[in-house]
Amino acid sequence: MRYGLLFIFFVFTLLSCVEPINKSYTKLPPGIWRGVLKLDNTPVVTDPDEEVRYKTDYSGELPFNFEVIYTDENNFYVEIHNAEERIAASDIIYGRDKATAKDTIVINFPVFDTYIKAIYEDDLMEGEWYVNYRNNYRIPFKAYFGQAHRFTTLKKKPILDISGKWDVKFEVGTEDEYPAIGEFVQKGNKVTGTFMTETGDYRYLEGTVQNNKVYLSTFDAAHAFLFEAKILEDNTLIGSFRSGKHYTTTWEATKNENAQIGNAFELTTSTIENNPFDFTFNDLNGNATSLSDDQFKDKIKLVKISGTWCPNCKDETLFLMDYLKNNPSEDIEVIEVAFERYKEESKAVEVLKRYQSKMDLPFTVLYGGYADKSITSSKFPQISKVLSYPTLIFVDKENKIRNIHTGFAGPATSEFPAFEEKFNALISEMRS
Repeated sequence: MRYGLLFIFFVFTLLSCVEPINKSYTKLPPGIWRGVLKLDNTPVVTDPDEEVRYKTDYSGELPFNFEVIYTDENNFYVEIHNAEERIAASDIIYGRDKATAKDTIVINFPVFDTYIKAIYEDDLMEGEWYVNYRNNYRIPFKAYFGQAHRFTTLKKKPILDISGKWDVKFEVGTEDEYPAIGEFVQKGNKVTGTFMTETGDYRYLEGTVQNNKVYLSTFDAAHAFLFEAKILEDNTLIGSFRSGKHYTTTWEATKNENAQIGNAFELTTSTIENNPFDFTFNDLNGNATSLSDDQFKDKIKLVKISGTWCPNCKDETLFLMDYLKNNPSEDIEVIEVAFERYKEESKAVEVLKRYQSKMDLPFTVLYGGYADKSITSSKFPQISKVLSYPTLIFVDKENKIRNIHTGFAGPATSEFPAFEEKFNALISEMRS
């Protein structure tokens, strides 16, 4: 009896030291989820023999992970995971849909003008991802509560560690073929990394290596990228790249720690030599704004050709905001000229106003027009060509173009520190 009482006392004491698990939530269950976008699974090439050569076995499903995090019993936000990147989405509507009589969630991504709408039932979300600025553009979406894996739970031993740099070609064998650098870090089956092109990077990729197959994906609410590849006997890679609903192409890669692409500071050049640079665009209130206006007089100008729909542009915006915060000065101005996916100016300006508010932008935003590189190039005849969104033009206090940077190798790449160093050096030169 004495031992029984001691045992009961011991158990009571142990339990009293353990903090009870709070399982109370009023909407979605908190914790990790596995989302899947079902992309168009069209063949990457039309030749049947070549299709067999490139084809893997994943069937065009793009997986990503996210977490539901409660701030109190009734309010939560969603945090998307891509490698070390975290994207918080707090603009969420949750409730009973009258048409279906089922719990429905709408996750808005106002910066990129997209959203997910899905029915929630029994730890499963099912619906679609919508892109507002594209006509009838939607991709089927499912999400499973409690699943932490991305592509698979399998752990097939990889035949190769793909960590390091790779020479990459996309659009292989076509007139649109373009170079890139693949940068990967592999630990066991898990792999992270990115691709750097001359017009930007493919941001934070995460995936797996299973035996002789490689799978990588990212979903950042603006882009949905899926990369699949085979490791061939000569240790080269060959595979497919799917972007969103329709775009599909091929890619090939060879390991090369000295891989290089064009210098982003040399791809676009000035056509006006030492003559002053100027332009006129309307601000978001319809007021004509020129580079020669008094508000920019005797200041360094960073003219950013951009678009709200572009994650690389957002990465550059965050860099510039961080620079201005850490280097407060009255002699530097950032001017963003935005080219949008809406052809109607009123819709484009509405998106820009929302973007400016959500991002809390501390600089001037102007409306440039429709996001087409030929149109954008025609509005900036003082530079050779607009090859990429973003493009950053460094303009000195005398309104002369000192340098132009094409694209943006963001924090997901190894080139980001070099860009930051060059950026600081150019600002110093323009001040001297």
